[in-house]
Amino acid sequence: MNSQVEDIRVDFVTGSRRISNFCWAFILLLGASGFSFVGFSSYLRKDLIPFLSAEQILFIPQGLVMFFYGIAGSFISLYLWCTILWNIGSGYNRFDKRKGVFSLFRWGFPGKNRRILIQFSIGDIQAIRMEVQEGVLSRRIIYIKMKGQQDVPLTRIEEYLTLEEMETKAAESARFLKISIEGI
Repeated sequence: MNSQVEDIRVDFVTGSRRISNFCWAFILLLGASGFSFVGFSSYLRKDLIPFLSAEQILFIPQGLVMFFYGIAGSFISLYLWCTILWNIGSGYNRFDKRKGVFSLFRWGFPGKNRRILIQFSIGDIQAIRMEVQEGVLSRRIIYIKMKGQQDVPLTRIEEYLTLEEMETKAAESARFLKISIEGI
């Protein structure tokens, strides 16, 4: 989602609140609960859940290991649910031609540095750079190329589904800033 006035452009960035994160957190929670119940059932020598049989599993070592996996999975699921709740990584990219400032804002983990705000001069922006790597682990990222500094990523790795969407976004930003596009 973008918002643009004559001299100000704001590109909103989605964070952790994505359908894939909800699915993974839920699947991990279900799997961890299953492992914990089977491990605890093997300790009690009684089936707590009818379709999860623990009769053939001895508590030491199999039941104990399954219970440990359940606890570990619960912690990972809790971590994912917390990142979803806090919406880690969400924010915006703001280009303000009047002030000559490019602001990058993201939400981080709770604490002293929860709000992450980095500002650059628009005059230091050289170009928009696109990085595309196809394959099993494909990457499609748009960067701002800065004078004398590292390139600043504007998007997440998995944000764009098609190359056309990525090119359109890069072209809009380059047109607004009146700079060139590099890459591909």
